[in-house]
Amino acid sequence: MARVSLVEKENAHPMVKELYEKNMQNSGRVLNLFKVMGHLPYIGLNFQRMGNSILKGEELSPKLRELAILRVGFLARCRYEFTQHTPIALRAGLRKKQIDELGQWKLSREFTDEEKVVLAYTDEMAVTVQVKDETFNELRRFLSEHSIVELTSTIAYYGMACRILEALQVDMEP
Repeated sequence: MARVSLVEKENAHPMVKELYEKNMQNSGRVLNLFKVMGHLPYIGLNFQRMGNSILKGEELSPKLRELAILRVGFLARCRYEFTQHTPIALRAGLRKKQIDELGQWKLSREFTDEEKVVLAYTDEMAVTVQVKDETFNELRRFLSEHSIVELTSTIAYYGMACRILEALQVDMEP
């Protein structure tokens, strides 16, 4: 059970009610993560806008984006995030075998060189925050500066989301 209440539509700030209505129109549901963020109308609105912008994407391939998101969820031991993004990752082109082997990606033959450097970059950012020059230089071989900034923003945002979900023990939707 979540450590804080989930803000339901009838108890929400008008701005949050409007956001919930958009969620219902777009996906038919309001995620519990957003119901927790409903406590903070302005921050919650911008939190969701940022997440939607990342999911819409700009230049980074959806496959690499989802690979990084799943790895962040795995490293944070955040079942909620990992579970929410597994079907998205599959639609983006990741294979089930890749998802199953995320825990031992360094030993796996399921990942391309590009995917491995994205995973290394994700690990360094998510675990130590600092990224080694060698890792960054290797990432440059595959991604433009635009895509690197997009990847970095994705890892940072989902690290924050996992921390909110885990600290507040937000439950998965039924």
